Amino acid sequence: MDSSTQSCTVVVRDAGTGALVRRGTAPHPAGTEVDPAAWWDALQAAIADAGGLDDVAVTAVGGQQHGMVCLDADGRVVRPALLWNDTRSAAAADALVAELGAQAWADATGSVPVASFTVTKLRWLAEHEPANAAATAAVCLPHDWLTWRLRGTGALDDLTTDRSDASGTGYFSGVTNEYRHDLLERALGRAGVVLPRVLGPATAPAPGLGPGAGDNAAAALGLGAHPGDVVVSLGTSGVVSAVSPTPTADPTGTIAGFASATGEHLPLVCTLNAARVLDATAALLRVDHDELARLALAAPPGADGLVLVPYLEGERTPNRPDSTGALHGLTLATSTPQHLARAAVEGLLCGLADALDALVDAGVPVRRILLVGGAARSAAVARIAPAVLGRPVTVPTPSDYVADGAARQAAWVLSEATEPPDWADAGGATCAADPAPHIRERYAQARDLTVNRA
Repeated sequence: MDSSTQSCTVVVRDAGTGALVRRGTAPHPAGTEVDPAAWWDALQAAIADAGGLDDVAVTAVGGQQHGMVCLDADGRVVRPALLWNDTRSAAAADALVAELGAQAWADATGSVPVASFTVTKLRWLAEHEPANAAATAAVCLPHDWLTWRLRGTGALDDLTTDRSDASGTGYFSGVTNEYRHDLLERALGRAGVVLPRVLGPATAPAPGLGPGAGDNAAAALGLGAHPGDVVVSLGTSGVVSAVSPTPTADPTGTIAGFASATGEHLPLVCTLNAARVLDATAALLRVDHDELARLALAAPPGADGLVLVPYLEGERTPNRPDSTGALHGLTLATSTPQHLARAAVEGLLCGLADALDALVDAGVPVRRILLVGGAARSAAVARIAPAVLGRPVTVPTPSDYVADGAARQAAWVLSEATEPPDWADAGGATCAADPAPHIRERYAQARDLTVNRA
């Protein structure tokens, strides 16, 4: 099961071979603040769309990370969940970093808090909704809550999670594999809050259930990513991550030191703006995505100097939650649909190229780049990406990789083996192009020239 920002997807796979048996989907409501009951309803609808689970031995949930789900002493949801892309806690993030210092946060949790992280949302809750903060008896994440609902006991002590999702809270260390209760208390202003028990990568919280994982870790597991594989995911967010045997602790906050779904580490750089940049540009030009790709490929590399800085929803990396997008280099010659389409694709990819550079600078090995997500299906993205990233990219055969990773984890639990099942490689096509450094050089001139929201 993949409970993402926009939808829920259920895939049923053969535990031995990984072959797809059937799948189903259901939408989630829009917005950055959602009643978790909507996730449960969507899950039931997706299960029904997939033909039910009567023949399924084990299930597991991959879910969007960071979302704050607060429960009262009776297990009721205190308030709608704040999702990862809700930036109202930006000031809280700044305050928390200022109180301890960026290096201290990086040393403690592998990451420096930004508005996405659960810890910052808890500080916002304490400051802006003290009654709800006082009513909060337990805090969990979206995949934790769904796993708990599937378990069905209703007892707060039965909340569970895994290292990958816990590592995105801002109060868990993927190195020591322990919660930092002092950091949660600093954010919420009190102690005594129940947190989900952190399970091993193939430990069942109850018969027929896997521990689940955060979406990026689940996708890496679904792809069969190994050290040296960098996954560039273009969904609602843009993510560059790599399975690594060693942790990172980046005091600049660029790299989040998350954990993988297989017991290793998953250094990750996340941007808020990815596929929706193409959605917005297609809507502006009144074309579909195929036509947008055709237009982009009809313009020259670099779009004759036209640059789109794609901070349409603010930005997480770099940390500019209140910023807006910007268009630079507009002239009579570049005022064409082709140039704008090209600038949108290149602007999206330049932000991810900056993320890739950060991982390389941190010593993360790069053997292969896997380009996945909805926007990876764009012919323009696939063809332009190697020129911007400066390396060949492999576009795996399209699949529901977060749900696939959860299914692979479920099969791992079922097998009781020490390693996940050896399913077939994701396959796909490799795209290569001559590096075009002038695209990134021009983007670097423009990326700081933005204004905040009115």
